[in-house]
Amino acid sequence: MKILDRYILVSYLKTFISVFFILMFIFVLQTIWLYISELAGKDLDLDIIFRFLLYFSPKLIPLVLPLTILVSSIMVFGNFAEKYEFAAMKSTGISLQRAMRSLMVFIFLLSGTAFYFANNVIPWSEYKSLNLRRNIAQLKPAVAIAEGQFSEVGDISIKVAKKSGDNGQFLEDIIIHKKNPNRAGNYTVIKANEGELTSEEGSNTLSLILKDGNYYDEIISSNPQKITDKPFAKSYFDAYTINIDLSEINNIDLEEEQELSNEKMYRISELKMEIDSLSDKFNQDIKKFPEDIKVRSGITTITSNFKPETSDLRPVDNIMDVYNDVEQRQILELAISNVNGAVQTINAKKIDFQNKQKRLNKYEIALHDKYVIAFGCIILFFVGAPLGAIIRKGGMGLPMVVAITIFLTYHFLGIFAKNSAENGKLLPFFGAWLSTFIMLPLGIWLTYRATTDQGIFDVSSITEPINRFFKKLFKIKRQK
Repeated sequence: MKILDRYILVSYLKTFISVFFILMFIFVLQTIWLYISELAGKDLDLDIIFRFLLYFSPKLIPLVLPLTILVSSIMVFGNFAEKYEFAAMKSTGISLQRAMRSLMVFIFLLSGTAFYFANNVIPWSEYKSLNLRRNIAQLKPAVAIAEGQFSEVGDISIKVAKKSGDNGQFLEDIIIHKKNPNRAGNYTVIKANEGELTSEEGSNTLSLILKDGNYYDEIISSNPQKITDKPFAKSYFDAYTINIDLSEINNIDLEEEQELSNEKMYRISELKMEIDSLSDKFNQDIKKFPEDIKVRSGITTITSNFKPETSDLRPVDNIMDVYNDVEQRQILELAISNVNGAVQTINAKKIDFQNKQKRLNKYEIALHDKYVIAFGCIILFFVGAPLGAIIRKGGMGLPMVVAITIFLTYHFLGIFAKNSAENGKLLPFFGAWLSTFIMLPLGIWLTYRATTDQGIFDVSSITEPINRFFKKLFKIKRQK
């Protein structure tokens, strides 16, 4: 390696490492702020908190690494240009591309490392962090109960519409599915308008006091003919208390791991298999649904139930005239009921199809994201390096402002595109790659401008034609 290449690479690495750790520290602090409610007040050991942050840190790399490359490139090349080091290089015949050669090798190696990281380390950290969060949440049931979704607390599954109070102890619009160790399934449902979580200091029992509600319990009948009727018992209560044993909850094993699954936990090979599986099931559901609607409508059995009478046949203008008023009303009510049922089934299936399509889109976006982080690092380098040479300003001032502005544009374009792709407004491929494709021509244009010693905006190219026009105009007036 030549002295110049070594000098440029060492200068870049010093800035890169400093900026990387500064940005990582800032994003880790943001992570602590976002999840402070899950960590505070649970008497967690420092090693648990450290592991919590350790598992979350890899997920910050897709944000921190591209921003670090962009900031470092602008700062280093801006510093070279500000100190006229580029001018000295060009005077000896060294072009911008030649000066970037050692850094290009480093960036390509770094992008390969980022790809490996996204494909192996991030799925592992996602799996570990979700399991750790689930175990930590169970140490404090009041925190484990989330608004608008079912949460497991002891032997009950509870859903609340709203939480209030200093510790989230006051609950509203409560639905509880009570588990029975002797029966699999949800056979006992409790609904209440209000509730409160109370516990005495030092006690291993948590009391859930429900107010103004109903208790539903499905009854198991020994008579097979009555099972189809699904008998149940219903009772009303002004106040009902459920005691939850905290001795098992407080002995939660934070090392325990369960089979959790989402699109961020898969590697490329696993994502491809999952996408194929989801696609096949989705296509089968779409093909099967029209047949199900046809069967539900009764069209397939109409001929078997229809027995025409051969006597007293006469032509009629309206088939309903064959029946009397009571029969006509019954037929119309039955038809309306069937149509309403079909419409409800179609609407419910439409929402189900949308959810399945959205899930499939998420998996496809996650697959492309593995590659996007690698290409994003390369493209942002070719945006930052020539931009720093053009603005000719080093340090943490203007370069940082410019870099953050560009990265926020890049990042928010990516978020907007991915959200649109999840909802089916864009193809998952474009949703994942749109922001990178937009930055690609910008990098090519900036590299060309920096190589030809041009600024970002050539004002003279606009003002010079205007000046020539007015000079010709005044010259014509003088001649007259």
